[in-house]
Amino acid sequence: MPGKILYVEDNPQNMRLVKKILIAAGYEVLEAYEGLVGIATAAREQPDLILMDINLPDINGLEATQRLKASPQLSWIPIIAVTANAMHGDRDNCLAAGCDGYLAKPVMKNELLNTVSVFLSQSTGARSGGVS
Repeated sequence: MPGKILYVEDNPQNMRLVKKILIAAGYEVLEAYEGLVGIATAAREQPDLILMDINLPDINGLEATQRLKASPQLSWIPIIAVTANAMHGDRDNCLAAGCDGYLAKPVMKNELLNTVSVFLSQSTGARSGGVS
């Protein structure tokens, strides 16, 4: 199996589109519509990768990312910001908060799949290195 991906996204249309692309490529996709639910789901399910929207209804994606990266049990999971925040400096803000990658919306299918593939191949190495 290619990998288990958690997508934290409050917009149902965005969730449906990204989920459709990922499932068609053979990935298992978990859903969370709020940041706190995303953190709880990550702790319970230990996904191989997290796609994190930044503008969420409870805590924002940057805060959720910081909490995930602060957890020794979850810090190894790569987090890719997937956001409409595409102004100058937004990418740097996401990376500074702990995101490992950045994708601007609207998400392009090939860019999404290529980015996911790269980070999953890195994640597999981190996980097999004894980090769990």
